[in-house]
Amino acid sequence: MPSITGAATLLEGKQVSAVSSTSTIALPPRAHQSLPSSSYELERSTPTTPTAASSISDRKSEISIEKGGVSWDGYLDDDLPEKTQGHWIRNLRFQIFSLYRRLFGIVFITNMAVFIATCVQGGVRGADAQFLGKVAIANIFVAILMRQDYVINAFFTAACAAPRSWPLWVRRILGRVYTIGGIHSGCAVSGTIWLVLFAAQATRQYLRKDHITIPTLVFTYIILALLVGMIVFAYPKARTRHHDTFEMTHRFLGWTAIALVWCLITFLVKDYRQPGQPLGQAMVRAPPFWLVLIMTCSIILPWLRLRKVPVRAEVLSSHCVRLHFDYVDTQPGHFTRMSLSPLAEWHSFATISIPGQKGYSAVVSRAGDWTSERIANPPTKLWVRGIPCYGVVRVTPLFRRVVMVATGSGIGPIAPVIYARKTELQLLWTAPAVRKTFGDKLVDSLYEANPNAVIYDTREHGKPDMVKLTYRMVRQFNAEAVVIISNEPLTKKVVYGMMSRGIPAFGAIWDS
Repeated sequence: MPSITGAATLLEGKQVSAVSSTSTIALPPRAHQSLPSSSYELERSTPTTPTAASSISDRKSEISIEKGGVSWDGYLDDDLPEKTQGHWIRNLRFQIFSLYRRLFGIVFITNMAVFIATCVQGGVRGADAQFLGKVAIANIFVAILMRQDYVINAFFTAACAAPRSWPLWVRRILGRVYTIGGIHSGCAVSGTIWLVLFAAQATRQYLRKDHITIPTLVFTYIILALLVGMIVFAYPKARTRHHDTFEMTHRFLGWTAIALVWCLITFLVKDYRQPGQPLGQAMVRAPPFWLVLIMTCSIILPWLRLRKVPVRAEVLSSHCVRLHFDYVDTQPGHFTRMSLSPLAEWHSFATISIPGQKGYSAVVSRAGDWTSERIANPPTKLWVRGIPCYGVVRVTPLFRRVVMVATGSGIGPIAPVIYARKTELQLLWTAPAVRKTFGDKLVDSLYEANPNAVIYDTREHGKPDMVKLTYRMVRQFNAEAVVIISNEPLTKKVVYGMMSRGIPAFGAIWDS
């Protein structure tokens, strides 16, 4: 999943604090105020006390105010609590055996147990080519459906429907719904291995003149070569270093494989049909026919929604541009795909929706040739396909109080959650030259929606220790969870830093 499985281009992180409406919260002080560094709380502002939102126009030039002032004073001196569990156990749990890998492992081990049992049993009793073909197709069917927009949205909707009254440990597990990509990869690899066994058994049967014909063998080996190629390019390190190649091979080799699978099942059904039985009748009575039909429709469906839509570009700086669309309304947590060349490359960006306003926007930051070109020459039209799809920040409403951490243009996925105000939130956003880079309009709108937001200018104050700063804000805000949108190394560092101390934390996993 994208987990995205794949939202906007990202940079650094942030935080704030607040408690209930009758309790105390941390507020950034005015530039002329002097507060002891040991004091982290002020009484909630009265109508005569200016807040971060009411006095923001007076403070645009005051870096010390937007850095959150007292909210982080002396945070580097804070002592982090000891990590829970032993070193080996927590590394196995949170790093090596992540939920994504656990899901992959469950699917893969289950398949391999059946695979080994089938090999041991052998012969026509368990390893008949027709049976093996059904199992291979079933795995590929599940792998494809787990990347279908409607299926992904259904998983998120079901998981996030849990009430906040449920135990935190249950909601923490449901919050990992964005790791369902482990099922996709587990079924894809398992299906390929089953196809290897199918090819071996089909060859054996062909030599014995047992049902299988030469066209069935030819299509089987071609499909197997295509699937192996897709798996090689989908290996995490290869995918990261050569993402465009991964995307092209996944698309075109996948389409070719599906077309050849139709040929394969046609000949396989023909090989096994009863004497005198019409081929059409045999096809509709074969389970693989319906599985291939559904997964073919699943692949075609997003492309039926391919269209070129008008774009209104708002250049925020030489670093980023904000693109505005009105062809569809989105929800917090959605991302959409954009392209100039639909058959060549697609780029996913988080949508920023504002309650009561039509359409959405997306912040595109400089992170490569494609994004740099969009900033230098803002588009007037872009291709889009499919429907808006949910990503990791969709899980935020599962929790009563959440610290939202964003770095750089990672504010894109988080902004609509801040605007929606469906749960109590504390924003921590770090970025270089925030107002100069992203504009007053975006910054002021965030302060309006989350008056106690901490916006940390890394160009002015340097990069913070995000684990310590995030932990302080979790403690001050009494948060149940942390959601972070940042670059991959920092996301992993903060998520591990929180999870290893018993705090549920969620961030993208870069699995697509």
